[in-house]
Amino acid sequence: MLRRNIHGDDLALPRFRHYRETMASRAAQSHAPHRHDHAHDHAGEAACCAGHAIPAAETVARAEETCRQRGLRLTPQRRAVLEVLAEAKRPLGAYDIIEQLRPGGGRGPAPIVIYRALDFLRENGFIHRLESLNAFIACPHRHGSGEKVVFLICEACQHVEEAVAAPLSEAMARLAQGHGFAARRQVIELAGICRHCQTHPSDEDRTP
Repeated sequence: MLRRNIHGDDLALPRFRHYRETMASRAAQSHAPHRHDHAHDHAGEAACCAGHAIPAAETVARAEETCRQRGLRLTPQRRAVLEVLAEAKRPLGAYDIIEQLRPGGGRGPAPIVIYRALDFLRENGFIHRLESLNAFIACPHRHGSGEKVVFLICEACQHVEEAVAAPLSEAMARLAQGHGFAARRQVIELAGICRHCQTHPSDEDRTP
């Protein structure tokens, strides 16, 4: 039975030890070129976008620094979830994260613990939720206050790129105000084909 306090912060840490012990050997992989799921070859290329050029370890370090500045706790489970997303460099659902944190095929952390960690990370700007995919990605950027982000989602390889769109954000704010609508969230997602898939389509992407 899962043991935790009312905040879910005293999860039995052994479940995370297997993952944490492998972090050192896997950290170097975060510097390697991003590889898409359907075998696009990026060998010898620069990172596919500015976000993926930032090592996973740097993304986590930035979150730790922000937590110290704000007096927040980046608990072991919150850090573990962020590390999984930062290393994946692609959208992951909650149960994908649980599989990544499953020690040697054993029992993984409870979904409620993962969702609580995701809520914390999202509320503090360390990750984003992609509404259309019901998945999460790490945010390696330091977005300014009030910056609105457009997510460019590749339908071929699931690559996601973030783009700040200040003019579009301002236009949407005026639209809402014109209708007397108090917007609480602005999530803009564009689905299509990324630059790499356009120039290096795989066999399954080619139309007959």
